[in-house]
Amino acid sequence: MSTPTTKEPPWALIEKVIGLERRKGFRDAAVIGGLESFLELHWPEGAALVRGYAGMTPDERARALSALEAALDRKRREKFRSLAVPIEEAAGGGPAVAKLLRRLGIETVEDLLTTFPRRLEDRSKRKPVAQVRDGESVTVQGTVRAKSRIKVRSKLELIKVAVDDGTGVIFAIWFNQPWIWDEIEQGKEYSFFGKVQIRFGERQMENPVWEPAGKDFHTGRWVPIYPSTEGLSQGTLRAIVKRNLARFGPLIEDLVPEEVRRRNKLLPRRAAIAGIHFPEGPEAFEAARRTLAFEELFLLQLGLALRKRRWREEGGKALEPDPDVVRKFYETLPFELTGSQVRALREIERDLRAPYPMMRLLQGDVGSGKTVVAAGACVMAVSAGTQAAVMAPTEILAEQHFLVFRELLKGLPIRVERLLGSVRGRERERILEGLARGEIDLLIGTHALFQEGVEFRDLGLAVIDEQHRFGVVQREALQKKGKGTNILVMSATPIPRTVALTLYGEFSISVLSEMPIPGKNVRTVWVSESRRDEVYAEVERLLRAGEKGYVIFPLVEESEEMDLRAATVAYEELSERFAWAGVGLMHGRLPPEEKRRVMGEFREGRIRLLVSTTVVEVGLDVPDATFLVIEHADRFGLSQLHQLRGRIGRQGQPAVCYAIADPTTDEARRRLSAFRDIDDGFRIAEEDLRIRGPGDLLGTAQHGFVSRLKVADLIRDLWLLESAREEAFRLARKGVPGYLVEEVERRFGAALDRLGV
Repeated sequence: MSTPTTKEPPWALIEKVIGLERRKGFRDAAVIGGLESFLELHWPEGAALVRGYAGMTPDERARALSALEAALDRKRREKFRSLAVPIEEAAGGGPAVAKLLRRLGIETVEDLLTTFPRRLEDRSKRKPVAQVRDGESVTVQGTVRAKSRIKVRSKLELIKVAVDDGTGVIFAIWFNQPWIWDEIEQGKEYSFFGKVQIRFGERQMENPVWEPAGKDFHTGRWVPIYPSTEGLSQGTLRAIVKRNLARFGPLIEDLVPEEVRRRNKLLPRRAAIAGIHFPEGPEAFEAARRTLAFEELFLLQLGLALRKRRWREEGGKALEPDPDVVRKFYETLPFELTGSQVRALREIERDLRAPYPMMRLLQGDVGSGKTVVAAGACVMAVSAGTQAAVMAPTEILAEQHFLVFRELLKGLPIRVERLLGSVRGRERERILEGLARGEIDLLIGTHALFQEGVEFRDLGLAVIDEQHRFGVVQREALQKKGKGTNILVMSATPIPRTVALTLYGEFSISVLSEMPIPGKNVRTVWVSESRRDEVYAEVERLLRAGEKGYVIFPLVEESEEMDLRAATVAYEELSERFAWAGVGLMHGRLPPEEKRRVMGEFREGRIRLLVSTTVVEVGLDVPDATFLVIEHADRFGLSQLHQLRGRIGRQGQPAVCYAIADPTTDEARRRLSAFRDIDDGFRIAEEDLRIRGPGDLLGTAQHGFVSRLKVADLIRDLWLLESAREEAFRLARKGVPGYLVEEVERRFGAALDRLGV
């Protein structure tokens, strides 16, 4: 592709004039001299589409402007595609370099120009040789007075050059880089950047970056540092970016509309891309980064806004909950609802009455009362004449939901059933037949709910509990069991607002910010492995005092790869030691009947020490449990640890959690420190996001959009995300240009499709 030679029309200005002409009522007064003259000057091709504009009627002018906008849109799309030049054809490339660039995921010129530096390195500090100090990184400039090759041993050669700047001499040294001998010429002047070391009475720089004096490209300034790969030096990558920015830079078009850019004080896109690659300093780098981060977040939020609009346009059935049934539900509750529960239920009822399907996320900390809100939502849907389904990630949790919902809905005209993988034969047939005929109002279960053969007469509401534990396909399958099904997803893992705005951009969000039982009193203690005996002595004291609790392990059986005490082995040891208290074993591989038996005996107190894996992590409600021991706590995620801690002290009684671990990494130590010191779920989630990053926090099924963010940081750019969201949703209400729709789909399409469910 040749270097563009013709001057580019000012697309943003043309777009602005078209908009102004519309707003002025097609009076041909947007610019001095009239629209046609303006276009003749700036875009003759466009002028042909409005020929005779001054003599047209307002309706004719409106049609002419629509044609002009469509042509402008096509032009912009062509411009974006013109950057899709294969990397082999890039300036300064060639097959060998292209192969290395492809290792970095760089397939086209556009990929190259949007592979942004990770950071800046300050090479701007220049000093005379006489003033350099041991240990400082600095740029020096001088003449090469001498050079030598020294064979240190059979496979190690050293090249050493003496650099003199008139104030002193410094030696630059390279190991096993023989080509430098021919590239650096004696008597010529060069710049060198590196860390100064004083050795053997000499000032030295080991493996410095260098270039001919006066270039100031790799030295003597703030230099961008890129992700790289073996065989591709930073210098080579930097030079290729510079050549291609010069050649293809004129093709870079603004994506963010000018008025949005102006309101948010953003740079033009071309200037931002140039500025992030070759900034004058940290402030210029941050201004460029901020512009490009806003662009990414704006496009992402625009995609979410478009999908939300599409979801609403597809329509659904407005439900009319029976006020008498709903009132009776509230009146028969054995407790007072919190203010945030009441607010969430009102929001859900408003959504159900709307003529489009509800998409709502209900989130709250452990013990904040999400189950009661979900039950209220089911009452509303069923009393409106439809069916409801509640999907839980485990049979234990589904069984618990069944018992809790049946109790909460006692006395109401609502028929509740459960469908688990373990339900087979005639019992399963009875449930499926009743469901298809509409004789079952509320079905609670696991993934069994979306299996083939499960047919609802009219599924009006699907509640998905602990939604992050289901795959996208599973959630979508349940959603498709009805037409225009209302969706309520619940998460007991509080999601930081940053992530919620992104991951659940299409969803309305209800947060349960109050706890039904205030002043929860759970003490968390992190102890080393050497103090394990002390912990179990305390467990014995608690058991003898009549308490009950858990011991949690990360594995079911011993693993040769991981030196962990496995649940089955520990169960044998603890059963022998605490036989008098009743010891049970719970893990995911147990048959469903055995799980039910163990949980029943634990609730009733015949078992008072439950040895388990994380199968008890979410939602399990045994109100009188007061202690928890987490073995190898460093093997668990922070939010997972918090979920486990939520199993104890559920009635507000004093409780204690022991985390036993000797972490070997800084990340694990940070995790355990946060677990010990923070008990608020939202703060825990924010710290988890800081430690692990958004991709890990969300799980591989959901974080496709995160891997597509090249600049934006969901932690540091929260305020930017909120501005981008506001602007995107505002534009979506007005109408989105086709080129932006295409760009959104190109960047985020597949990931956004997955977020919708």
